[in-house]
Amino acid sequence: MDSIPFARQDPEPRWPGQLAAIDMGSNSFRLEIGQLVDGRYRRVDYLKETVRLGAGLDAAGFLSEEAAGRGLDCLGRFARRLDGYTPSQVRAVATQTLREAKNRDAFLARAQTVLGRPIEIISGREEARLIYAGVARLQPSTVPRLVVDIGGRSTEMILGRGTRPSRAESFQVGSVSLSMKYFPEGRFTESAFRDAQVAAGAELEEALGPFAPRHWREALGSSGTVGAVSQVLAASQVSDGKVTPEGLRWLMQRCLEAGSADKLDLPGLKDDRRAVIAGGLSLLYTLAANFGIAELSPARGALRQGVIFDIAAREAGERRAAASGEDIREASVRELQRRFMVDADQAARVARVASVLLGGVLPKATSEARRELAWAAALHEAGMMISHHDHHRHSAYVLSHVDASGFSQSQLRRIGDLVLGQRGGLRKLEPRLQEPNFALYLLCLRLAVIVCHARGDVDEGEIALAANADETTIMLARGWAESHPRALHLLREEVDAWTKAGLLHPTLSSA
Repeated sequence: MDSIPFARQDPEPRWPGQLAAIDMGSNSFRLEIGQLVDGRYRRVDYLKETVRLGAGLDAAGFLSEEAAGRGLDCLGRFARRLDGYTPSQVRAVATQTLREAKNRDAFLARAQTVLGRPIEIISGREEARLIYAGVARLQPSTVPRLVVDIGGRSTEMILGRGTRPSRAESFQVGSVSLSMKYFPEGRFTESAFRDAQVAAGAELEEALGPFAPRHWREALGSSGTVGAVSQVLAASQVSDGKVTPEGLRWLMQRCLEAGSADKLDLPGLKDDRRAVIAGGLSLLYTLAANFGIAELSPARGALRQGVIFDIAAREAGERRAAASGEDIREASVRELQRRFMVDADQAARVARVASVLLGGVLPKATSEARRELAWAAALHEAGMMISHHDHHRHSAYVLSHVDASGFSQSQLRRIGDLVLGQRGGLRKLEPRLQEPNFALYLLCLRLAVIVCHARGDVDEGEIALAANADETTIMLARGWAESHPRALHLLREEVDAWTKAGLLHPTLSSA
């Protein structure tokens, strides 16, 4: 289960200015530490371990204990390297394997304990956006381009120009999944290559129009698969490192001649790539043949650098006025409000009251926690478009399943849980309510919804919240209770709900 950010301030960093990204991929886990100096990126350190998390996903969608153990061991080593880095300096993201795994919450609980930091599961489109951000910054160009990233269990395709992606999609096919299914035990056959290419083509077929050659002038590959193939082709003097259809056919022929992965001996081929090379080749050849890619050049940027640039952009957004537009998540929230026809005035009222209440009860709440509460308020009525009845459940479902640029799936679920708890019984959020401070965030939102229920102007100074170790006090301005009898009735019901749940022990107090 993903935890809401703790209400604490970062300690002084041991290495100020350095930022770190952990990419928990389906084949490899990577740790990148970098620094932006005068707008230029400088790598400080880079660690990579072949974990094969995706290979541990069984047919029922459960991650095996063996694969989980490999991942936890790796994260333990990463945690030791990151000792002394503050929470705001590090971001860990997980991709397709944990998007799929049915027991991902159990793994995440253990993984976050080992790492000592939150782990975000990002959607396929968010992964694609971050990949493009890494490529665009480290390999700038004004030419319309196609960026392809072949991962272990997913493939991302992005169109863009300059620093802006115009289209980003993710497809559930990758080098690990194809290798496991069509090349069991590393055996190479012509029929296996054909079948793998047909399967890859079927998954990618819907992209034929949107990513056709007319939309781009250069193609870049940002992944371990492209890098591995490029190194083999260059070391074998088949090409200068560019991936071409001719080079791919040559490499597939070498695989067939070897007959199996353990007998494949090629210059530039690393041992950790042998088990997944056939699936990667099948995907690359399918892309080249179906999307008219005559040359695919290895890109200098990747997901992990995109994550670091995203951390830097968020920091810049916090230092500047919100109107700077640097935090893409604000634009995503506005777009969701527009798409689901949210009453923006009501959302703003609820957000203002919730923010004031939070300031009284958790004055040192992190800026990220404050934003998550504000976003929950902004979108708490998104489900009204579906049905007024139980709209909080519809709103929460939307937030748990929507793609929103800048947000990880983990963060959207946290916000969705706040939205789910805006009204009704508390039992539905029992696991969340055991997390540090989640109950206080939720109480702030619930009280704000009650105070604003008449959908009119509200003086947010008429209600306040205070808490100590024993109880939580809801303080009402003088005369407010007498002039708002309906709201007072709802507040009394709210106190009863928390009392029955044995949480926070709230009391009402009038001046």
